Amino acid sequence: MKNRIFLTLLLSTAFALPGFAQTNSTVSAQPAATGDQTAPAASASQSASTSAREPIPAPTSTNFWDGDDPNLVNLVTHPFANKKYVQRQVGPIRDRINELDQLTSDNSRTIKDVDTRAQQGIQLASEKVSLADQHATEAGSKAQMAQTSATQVSTRVATAEQMVGNLDQYKGEAQTEIRFRAGQSVLSKTAKDALDQMAAPLKDQRSYIIEVRGFAAGRGQAAIASSRKMADSVVRYLVLNHEIPVYRVYVMSMGNAAPAGADGTMANHSSGGRVEINVMKNDLVGSVQH
Repeated sequence: MKNRIFLTLLLSTAFALPGFAQTNSTVSAQPAATGDQTAPAASASQSASTSAREPIPAPTSTNFWDGDDPNLVNLVTHPFANKKYVQRQVGPIRDRINELDQLTSDNSRTIKDVDTRAQQGIQLASEKVSLADQHATEAGSKAQMAQTSATQVSTRVATAEQMVGNLDQYKGEAQTEIRFRAGQSVLSKTAKDALDQMAAPLKDQRSYIIEVRGFAAGRGQAAIASSRKMADSVVRYLVLNHEIPVYRVYVMSMGNAAPAGADGTMANHSSGGRVEINVMKNDLVGSVQH
């Protein structure tokens, strides 16, 4: 019986001493903690400026389990930590985990938004590049067409200049002379056959003119009028029977004038009259038109 009582007292003392020692260490640590609060205060203000989240506070143990007095009875009746103590220790950690989850979710959402905008930007840039390539191709085609048109215009201008330069370069192709009796202006059968032979090759031809010059005997205006009548008879026959355009025929009433003779004087026809028909062609203009 005495041995049991002694053993119980020994165990009680062994369990009670650590509790008293912990209480004394807590009481003695409080002044030191209050004395060191100035230094962490300055660092806390700096950390608050850099981060909006406070670090997890270090646990401060006051006794065996918070809320229980350090005695043998509480130790025997509460051998495990109570709910409030566990919640206070686990709560900050759980809050930080929730914050990390929230940050991770926000970062994922931000990354997704940035990636979406980047893809849209890349697609828009690709579309603009394709549109620019299309415009460049169209511009190249238009430039090529413009170059072709300019070349054609230059060729046409050169052709027109050549035609203008060759307008008056006519060469005689055929010459026919129709003779009339004195005082007459009617075409004979021989004269008509000669005109038919001369006008037949001119059908569907271009770049030619016909020069009709009438000569008559006499003097002054009477000779000019007589030569005009004979020339008009020739022109009338060519226009009506061979459909020679009037604008291709040039009529001149020469009267009694004649080409200069060997001595350089003008010879006069003594009697009758005649009409000279000259067909003149411009071969250069005709070749350019073909």
